[in-house]
Amino acid sequence: MMMASAVSPVVAQEDQAREWRHGAALIGEPKYPADFPHFDYVNPEAPKGGTLRLSQSGSFDTFNPLLARGELATGLNLVYETLMERSQDEASAEYGLLAEALSYPEDYSSVTFRLREGARWHDGEPVTTDDVVWSFEKAVELDPQMQFYYQHVTGAEAAGEREVTFTFDEANNRELPQIVGQLLILPKHWWEGEGPNGQPRDIGSTTLEPPLGSGPYRISSFNPGADVTYERVEDYWGADIPTRVGTNNFDRISHIYFADRNVEFEAFKAGNFDYWVENAAIRWETGYDFPAANDGRIVREELENPYRASGQLVGFIPNLRREKFQDERVRRALNYAFDFEELNRTIFFGAYERVNSYFFGTELASSGLPQGEELEILETVRDQIPAEVFDTEYTNPTGGNPQAQRENLREAVRLFSEAGYEIQNNRMVNTETGEPFSFEIILNGPTIERVALPWSENLRRIGVAVSVRTVEPSQYINRIRSRDFDVIYAGWGQSLSPGNEQWEYWGGRSAEREGSQNFGGIADPGIDALIRKIVFADDRETLIAATRALDRVLLAHDYVIPTYTARAARIAYWDKFARPELLPEYSIGFPDVWWSKDAEGGNGG
Repeated sequence: MMMASAVSPVVAQEDQAREWRHGAALIGEPKYPADFPHFDYVNPEAPKGGTLRLSQSGSFDTFNPLLARGELATGLNLVYETLMERSQDEASAEYGLLAEALSYPEDYSSVTFRLREGARWHDGEPVTTDDVVWSFEKAVELDPQMQFYYQHVTGAEAAGEREVTFTFDEANNRELPQIVGQLLILPKHWWEGEGPNGQPRDIGSTTLEPPLGSGPYRISSFNPGADVTYERVEDYWGADIPTRVGTNNFDRISHIYFADRNVEFEAFKAGNFDYWVENAAIRWETGYDFPAANDGRIVREELENPYRASGQLVGFIPNLRREKFQDERVRRALNYAFDFEELNRTIFFGAYERVNSYFFGTELASSGLPQGEELEILETVRDQIPAEVFDTEYTNPTGGNPQAQRENLREAVRLFSEAGYEIQNNRMVNTETGEPFSFEIILNGPTIERVALPWSENLRRIGVAVSVRTVEPSQYINRIRSRDFDVIYAGWGQSLSPGNEQWEYWGGRSAEREGSQNFGGIADPGIDALIRKIVFADDRETLIAATRALDRVLLAHDYVIPTYTARAARIAYWDKFARPELLPEYSIGFPDVWWSKDAEGGNGG
């Protein structure tokens, strides 16, 4: 990838012809005009003050956000900033943050950002075009995932005192300007300077030196791996720009780390931190019978906002790099052994829905049989995709009673048999090699054990030996990065405007790259062709049709044993906060637009 940092006089001379934009949207036009004073979902008079205490699982060992290794401390988004800021009440729109405006040609072959005059680092130095170019170059140099994410960006160069141009290797990729707008900007002069020990800092190494940023907070204190506290910057340069008004209202935000989820919840009950996102249906139904919850000191809510613009697939993901999982019939058999209905009845209190789409809960999810433009798109790759895509709707097996369970397991055995296995002495074995079919599920914490163990027991009934192993977070992350697993439990979130991230999730090239989000190792030419249809869709209707086509083909390959989801966020918090009456359409807005009741004037709303 070629990089450049010299000022380009040719590009600079084009400034007169540029159409500068205050924001960009993938769907239609930005909601907010150029002169908007603040987002609709904030309280511009929100008081500043108070302390917010949050919890995290695991640990941390670095404050360097550009490395693909190490465990990054949570909250560094409060210290560092991006060129653009996402709106929380639009499906996919960005407005100026470090950059006050952007410009791109009709064919989207490049994008130029104009830095905001007055943007500065916490040491008073201005944010410069050198910082932007250097941040981009180091991101793609140090992190293979960022190199892949920005694969179509061929160069970044200063185009004037406050302008930076990014050029692309392809045209008509509408998402690329927004992707670049999400680039995290770091201070070149600080990272290339000397640390407290008198030695040069190294952006290529992990560090626990509190970093210099430009954001609304700085690190005030920390204990390695245990806690980190951020304090609000009183003279923050961006406090009055439209994308920041009414936000970042707490004086201090602390993150406390826990190794065990149950211990973490007990600490919440005891008032050791303030906010809890519930991920266990049984605890939500039965675990809040204690004084603070009963007398109203703890507030509980279920809010659908985060899911209005979000699709989700979550489940057990077999590693296709293992030969045993490469046969689609085997993967389908594993699904027949998963009894969601029984779990939903016995341990989930009926709180969940079975996932049957990679874009579950959105208009992008496929259903029925393909027709119209979706069918036309599928016809272009007919010889590269499963034939049943055209005449069979995807459905998950249905259980929930002994008879259905027996029938499902019989079907699982039949599929194993077609794939070359048979039961011998109560073990499912390969008929050619005699090797038993067995695998290990690794989990990041004990929460999903209650789901994995019944699945493993069902598989044991047909001779498949499954072990369930819970590992600590750093080991889990390292094993996923290095692809050292048989089956994991994970998922992918989807926006209403899918695009280049689909390459990261299921593109053939990402399957080869360590640390990508193509966990299972999907590498299929038909899927690659459909991703291109999504990325280069020229209108909303084509985007929807292409996404439904991709969804249908992914499902037909049985790459994942889908599990379940709830379409509302379950939150609990100590009653010490206030928030705007109108929350963002697509977010809870916490903690961005909430504030402390202890702050002066905290009863405003």
